[in-house]
Amino acid sequence: MSHTSDLPGIDESYWMASAHTTSYAPLTEDTEADVTVIGGGMAGISTAWELSRTGRRVIVLEADRIAAGVTGYTTAKLTALHTLVYDKLRRTRGGGAALQYAVSQQGAVERVAEVAQELGIECELERFPAYTYVRDPAGTDALRAEADAAREAGLPAAYVTETGLPFEVAGAVRVEDQLLFHPRKYLLALAEDLREHGGEVYERTRATGLHEGAPCRVTTETGATVTSREVVVATHYPVFDRALLFTRLSPRRELVVAAPIEADRDVQGMYITEEEGKRSVRTAPYGTDRRLLVVTGEQFPPGTGDAVARFRRLAEWTERHFPGTDVAYRWAAQDNDSTDTVPLIGPFHPGARHTYVATGFGGWGLSGGALAGRLIAGLISGDPPPWANLYDPRRLWGPVREAPAFLSHQAKVAQHFIGDRLRTTHVDSVDEIPPGTGAVVRIGARRCAVYRDEDGTVQAVSARCTHLGCLVAFNAAETAWECPCHGSRFSTEGTVLNGPALRPLEQLDIGSDV
Repeated sequence: MSHTSDLPGIDESYWMASAHTTSYAPLTEDTEADVTVIGGGMAGISTAWELSRTGRRVIVLEADRIAAGVTGYTTAKLTALHTLVYDKLRRTRGGGAALQYAVSQQGAVERVAEVAQELGIECELERFPAYTYVRDPAGTDALRAEADAAREAGLPAAYVTETGLPFEVAGAVRVEDQLLFHPRKYLLALAEDLREHGGEVYERTRATGLHEGAPCRVTTETGATVTSREVVVATHYPVFDRALLFTRLSPRRELVVAAPIEADRDVQGMYITEEEGKRSVRTAPYGTDRRLLVVTGEQFPPGTGDAVARFRRLAEWTERHFPGTDVAYRWAAQDNDSTDTVPLIGPFHPGARHTYVATGFGGWGLSGGALAGRLIAGLISGDPPPWANLYDPRRLWGPVREAPAFLSHQAKVAQHFIGDRLRTTHVDSVDEIPPGTGAVVRIGARRCAVYRDEDGTVQAVSARCTHLGCLVAFNAAETAWECPCHGSRFSTEGTVLNGPALRPLEQLDIGSDV
């Protein structure tokens, strides 16, 4: 029996289950555009839409289905309150940087509300306050400083001790007038409006090559090439990395459970704490007289830890604090943290003239994605916003300020890259792998990632990630192979689920070797 058989709810994102599916055709012939946007999530679609409004012909290339990657598995909080970012920015870069961050992030919140109203998008948009809270009194000084820094940066922020949560908190930062919405319904409407303005969207079209020049060329898995003056890489984790941004990004996964509750038990806001392995709480409309409680937490680097046990802990926490809940959905989200906290949005690398990137959103990809659209559209149009330098991936002050986080990240990567190879094996033989699970096995001279399905059929692929060669590990809760170095994820057949890997894991025939 599978390890996941007793996990609560169905293994599906509510945002995916509650919005219509898309079926845009793949790109099969060479074509041209003014701008090619690689990636069809919040950052990619927002950027393409903003550019289309400047009269440019834009093509979006999505490896799978639009708004069905990271964006389809988010918690869908759209806020400028990002845990404890403002006091850190004020201390490390000064009040001006904190002010720019607040103006740009709150501007992104308002941009989504403005666009939704302009296009008449029914995306369950709701105004609520956002909270960062602690239950341990030892954390209240940090929250007071954060509230002061956020207020100084221009946000409607206050330090409070009362919230809408069904348990006491020691303190919280509260920022008024933030947004909850349905991200897929919003982005699918943007994609249709983009097409009405001359843009094109191609799904199941994985970009595999980028030639920078005048013009640029993007080659695809289908064999077709797009030629354009500008290219935007908005794949969450850059699939092309001319600036070695992977050295400045740390991937992590977070688990999500969602359960219907009565409307009168609504928490009236969005909440987050770094305590207990991180916990995030919000609700969404669910029928006529109920809300859907969405709880996130248990963050961990891909390919590490026991995701099944983590799902159970998250469900137990939800039941303990919201008694009587019955989890209906469970899913997981993936995020990338930049080593200096601020996202990397702008020119791809120091020599870039026509290529741009948006990455490192640190769990706040909805405001970050909307912000990226405005920023990159401004750069390409020659009218960048005044806060563009704050997010510039080429920023020169980064290496010094990033050094501790950078070195820590690289040490963890080296530990996996070298340490995983020193282990003789993960299990001794294929026979040890129970149905519904997977493990890395040394067969002959190579390490194989072997999955046994519920019927006992064995599927084997190379255990070496096609990005930079780290060994993958099995995530039993999501039935996927994950790279602990840079976060690439693969199906049991080896298909790429999350980059930066571009190529699938090699399928192996181990029938005669078992």
